[in-house]
Amino acid sequence: MSDHITTPFGATSTAAEVIAGVDLTGHRAIVTGGSSGLGVETARALANAGAAVTLAVRDVAAGERVARDLTAATGNRQVLVSPLDLSDQGSVAAFVSAWTGPLHMLVNNAGIMAPPLTRTPQGWEAQLATNHLGHFALAVGLHDALAAAGGARIVAVSSIGHVNSDVDFDDINFDRRPYDPWLAYGQSKTANILFAVEAAKQWAADGITANALNPGRIIGTNLGRHIGDIANAPASFDPASTDVSWKNIEQGAATSVLLAGSPLVNSVTGRYFEDCQEAGPHQPGVRRGVAGYALDPVAAARLWRVCSDMIAAATR
Repeated sequence: MSDHITTPFGATSTAAEVIAGVDLTGHRAIVTGGSSGLGVETARALANAGAAVTLAVRDVAAGERVARDLTAATGNRQVLVSPLDLSDQGSVAAFVSAWTGPLHMLVNNAGIMAPPLTRTPQGWEAQLATNHLGHFALAVGLHDALAAAGGARIVAVSSIGHVNSDVDFDDINFDRRPYDPWLAYGQSKTANILFAVEAAKQWAADGITANALNPGRIIGTNLGRHIGDIANAPASFDPASTDVSWKNIEQGAATSVLLAGSPLVNSVTGRYFEDCQEAGPHQPGVRRGVAGYALDPVAAARLWRVCSDMIAAATR
């Protein structure tokens, strides 16, 4: 792997700042979970830069309200809405089937955090199914569209929560071990990073890059449906504060937007970022960095095979 990647931006940078001056006219983006939280701000920044943005959402009515607001705010009339339920492989397949033409940016942003034990009809644990398997199937299904774009980018929104668990290949769906919502969340977020590692390898010849990120602890997201950690959030938040342990939504979306659209990370792939920089190794007791197991190429290849088999069995 080449040298550690740095940028002029940091923890307090906003999505608008990292994309300022970048022209994405003619580029097409998909943002999953684009109807609230980080997804809205990611879509806003990309639309402001001229990209055609599709909000891939479960709640189409909410997505249409956001699309109208973004069009009014940005003047970009190419903010579109399409239904997508990542926990439903049929919905993922329908979305893929309906997509035509090239795709330049796929931002895998949607997610759920620490719900009670829930299973899909296939018996998959819901956080793994939604946060990882749905996005995995979406990216694989859109591979040809990504390849057709020439230089396409995939952005996987992970979390510092990945340090709570690697992937338990012996019991990935909590069939035998006691269910712990935070271990399940951590496993799904590790899976997001491992996906980026393997996609970077598998699709390098297609000009597709893939990177993962930790958006940070975000105030103002919908915890039940989108990435964000608002437990113990301060009662008030000053975006000008030097305390970078919490971010507002505009700051939380910055790293996603950087990886999706900035020329500063052209050709960068298979990495994990936080605060608009490539992350260093995680140190115990610190809410920063990336666990070594999340970048393990052997585990990444194994997870890709396991998930491919799970989805093939579910769609027969």
